[in-house]
Amino acid sequence: MPSSSLPPNLAKIVERFARHSDPKKRYEQLLWYAKKLEPMPEEAKTPENKVQGCVSQVFITADLKDGQIWYQGDSDAQLVKGLVALLIQGLNGLPPEAITRLTPEFIEATGLQVSLTPSRANGFYNIFKLMQKKALAFELGQGASQPCN
Repeated sequence: MPSSSLPPNLAKIVERFARHSDPKKRYEQLLWYAKKLEPMPEEAKTPENKVQGCVSQVFITADLKDGQIWYQGDSDAQLVKGLVALLIQGLNGLPPEAITRLTPEFIEATGLQVSLTPSRANGFYNIFKLMQKKALAFELGQGASQPCN
């Protein structure tokens, strides 16, 4: 997927990762994102915000403000937390329809699936899919209070 068809923040992130052919550099980049992730309130770590299909504990919330989605997330594993942070930074501030129309090809464009274990790569995809489900709930006017599993 050409990065020109991605939202600007996500395109920048994809290009940043694609520049590194060394898996170690990609991991360092993910850990950097993990450190920058805003803390998530403990009370938001509920079953409807939990990402299914992840070995780690991963939680994602979404709020709609002025037609834009703002995510929060957390994970108990640092690398996965970096994946969460990468997606949040790339998708925050977009309208719901921009998120629901995204295809997961950008994940491959980062080159991360080569560096990640199959279970982590699958988890990355599952995190993205939950973020899309939450965006779709807003797009359909159902809000974030609806369970998204």
